Amino acid sequence: MRFGIGILVALVVFSVDQATKYAVLNIWHLQSGVILTPLPVLDLVLVWNHGITFGLFAGFGAKILLAVLASAVVFALLVWMFRTRSWLVTIAVGAIAGGAVGNVLDRLRYGAVVDFIHVHIGALAYPWVFNVGDSAIVCGVAALMIDNLRRKPPVAADKG
Repeated sequence: MRFGIGILVALVVFSVDQATKYAVLNIWHLQSGVILTPLPVLDLVLVWNHGITFGLFAGFGAKILLAVLASAVVFALLVWMFRTRSWLVTIAVGAIAGGAVGNVLDRLRYGAVVDFIHVHIGALAYPWVFNVGDSAIVCGVAALMIDNLRRKPPVAADKG
């Protein structure tokens, strides 16, 4: 049951990620350099991310290598999700896997990941542009960190 919920979370994240990217490219026809501002704190701006997180390693031209590596990570996440007994870990790992699969598909389809969300408060702006899958990955990792911090350390065995 728990694994099924994790898979459902992954599918929802993947679907929303791909639907928003489809809208950006095919409905709103957002072009590089064009900025849409649907909310005072949100800009939509198309950025093709040829690297990995925050555009790292973009110059290496290793799209297949990055896609294979990400696919291996997703497989490991699915194993982790299957083995865990924690609902929080299941949901977090599902979110991470769904976001990662969406970004792998972009990399294989376009040669780069479609990023388009830019948040700001007045002149104070988050320095990177990201997508729904990236958000799910970051939130999932944050949930795993919180889960780890709230666990009680194991009690040492009595040696006496």
